[in-house]
Amino acid sequence: MRMTRRTALSAIGASVASPALSRARLAYDLAPVSVATGIWMVEGSRDYFSMENGGAIVNIVLLETETGLVVIDTGPSLRYGESLRQVALQTTGRGISGVILTHHHPDHFFGNLAFSDVEIRALAETGKYARSHGDGYSDAMYRILGDWMRGTEVIPPNKVLAGGDFSIGGRALRALPLGGHTEADLAIVDVETGLVIAGDLAFLDRAATTPDADLPRWRQSLDALEALQPSAIVPGHGPLDRTGESLRQTRAYLDWLEATLRAGAETGLDMVEIMSTPLPDRFASLGAQPQEFQRSVSHLFPDIETEILPLLNR
Repeated sequence: MRMTRRTALSAIGASVASPALSRARLAYDLAPVSVATGIWMVEGSRDYFSMENGGAIVNIVLLETETGLVVIDTGPSLRYGESLRQVALQTTGRGISGVILTHHHPDHFFGNLAFSDVEIRALAETGKYARSHGDGYSDAMYRILGDWMRGTEVIPPNKVLAGGDFSIGGRALRALPLGGHTEADLAIVDVETGLVIAGDLAFLDRAATTPDADLPRWRQSLDALEALQPSAIVPGHGPLDRTGESLRQTRAYLDWLEATLRAGAETGLDMVEIMSTPLPDRFASLGAQPQEFQRSVSHLFPDIETEILPLLNR
């Protein structure tokens, strides 16, 4: 068999897995929970990617329609997508009528190969970034997750979804093209129930990720979601939110993060020094900390430092 780059990365990842994981059958334990009429949520781990969780850190939503289930986001791997498709069938006895992607990060769309026989809808920009960044994401995911990723290929969306009202299988939905977490973030409103599927614009009890963040635009998107007064919110990561706390907590974390980085730049700290900053209890207790804070320093601090240092030299 020809050894490709990704199969080599998978073999390396498997070789460094713990003995218990090497002996165990790699399988996702997915458990959809009803959160509204005809809507189920599969909650992901609040930790960072690891061999223990197989990269299953994202929330998935299943919407029941007259023609089958609509899957919103497909997870981090082919193995996950296959498991998701099986558990969706077991939950409702219905087939899959389509997929909608909230954005182009790999934990949200790398299960697409398991759904390549249906329409996979996304914003046009999401498709563009899935195609341009997909191979790089794939190499990184194979390095981190090894054999969990076996057989996974980058499958971009195959149908453009614009903003506004639309329907799938008689279920009325509203697409909200937003941004800030990435260049193109899609939120979906279920018209009948008022539930909002926010993607990674909202995090709850899990630190927000910022590799492509535009913080001012992200705050504008949070404003737009708050104005909807949703009956409930499915955040991209974390538990179901029926009070709007995911929007408030995400905003508070981003505000604190930016203020901390700006203060560090103004006092002449470097990235290593800022990464060692003790986190306030309310943010230190979030899932995936301090890893996500440290990653955010590397993502955001260079631009903030560049912006502030000329001011200090005047």
